[in-house]
Amino acid sequence: MDEQAGAAPESGPEADAGQTADKSGQGIVAAFGKSLKTLRTRAGMEREEFGKRLGYSASTIASFEQGRRIPPPRAIDRSDEVLDAGGLLTVWKDQLEKAQYPVFFQGMAQLEKRAIELLAYDTLVVKGLLQTEEYMRALLANRRPPLDPETIEQRVTARLARQDIFERRPAPLLSFVMCESVLRRKFGGMEVLHGQLEQLLLIGQRRNVELQVMPLDCNENAGVDGPFTVITREDGKRFVYAEAQGASVLETDPKPAVLAAARYGIIRSQALTPRESLAFIEKLLGEL
Repeated sequence: MDEQAGAAPESGPEADAGQTADKSGQGIVAAFGKSLKTLRTRAGMEREEFGKRLGYSASTIASFEQGRRIPPPRAIDRSDEVLDAGGLLTVWKDQLEKAQYPVFFQGMAQLEKRAIELLAYDTLVVKGLLQTEEYMRALLANRRPPLDPETIEQRVTARLARQDIFERRPAPLLSFVMCESVLRRKFGGMEVLHGQLEQLLLIGQRRNVELQVMPLDCNENAGVDGPFTVITREDGKRFVYAEAQGASVLETDPKPAVLAAARYGIIRSQALTPRESLAFIEKLLGEL
């Protein structure tokens, strides 16, 4: 697992602006907004004019300044340039990026960006790195108590950004094993599941990705303790991440990381091979 409906999302800058801070990061976002407003006012620029220079509406600029939305990195860079801020705005970028995520996931999000290897076993839902946008929205809409629309937009935008890991060079080694039940749950309906299975087939064909299915009729499964992720950083240090009920554990001690990696190896040996797994997913698609 990892950090976990309305009209279709817009495209372009306005859609990218749909990031609202979790309450844990609200203070950071509010402080940035005040700085942005102060610099804009000092420059003698109205919101409408400033928005045009950035490619946003005046209302979106207002939401940035009022701390209701987190501007994307390129908007921060452009704001700093337009307002001749000399880096006073770009210095906030790292903190604002962290504010996109729930507190319990912030450490993991940073590790993903530095991973040379990621091993993930999942039993409940498709891994966030593999999810389609429609699947993400279906999962987030199922949260109870319900998430407000702005938080859903923020989570979707942040999760999609994490999928840049597939385009990184040099490419990290990525391995995913998921229980068959994950592939059968119809979150959002048949169409959403169909699109999600198609995405898994595409990702599973990447040279740096191995995707495997743990069948329900398997007699042995070393993953009985539940989902977990093992990440290896570029310096060779390993970490273990596990999440449940809006809380998480990021284990930094070497011994649990070594044991988790070994356990993952056993799980992989018990699951279908990558070739068999892709054939299995194709079969499920044909049954929908």
